[in-house]
Amino acid sequence: MDHISGRLGEHARNIEVVAADPATRYGFTQVPNFMLTNKDISVGGKLAYAMLLKYAWGDDACFPGQRKLADDMGAGERSVRTYLKELEDAGFLEVAQRGLGKTNLYRLHLTIKKRPAGGGRRA
Repeated sequence: MDHISGRLGEHARNIEVVAADPATRYGFTQVPNFMLTNKDISVGGKLAYAMLLKYAWGDDACFPGQRKLADDMGAGERSVRTYLKELEDAGFLEVAQRGLGKTNLYRLHLTIKKRPAGGGRRA
């Protein structure tokens, strides 16, 4: 039986990571493929989801302010609110208000529900 490392060398690479240490020094975020390929979610919505994952992976929860999200995403606060609403409406995000002057608590859903037998949108 062949070892996988021997087989990997047989395939041409489309993407090569060069000098990964500087790029990975501060970590990285895994984003589920179902989100990356979801045609119903905008690019901004996908980036917002990825940013929330970035904040949450360490503690299983996150509560960044919209100003911080906007700054980290390179977007305006109004756009961030639009993206968060989009994710919430699609069922990928729950937003719980924690009180006046406090940031919201965001709950990300990392699973998807099965589609009904006749196709259609996510339930």
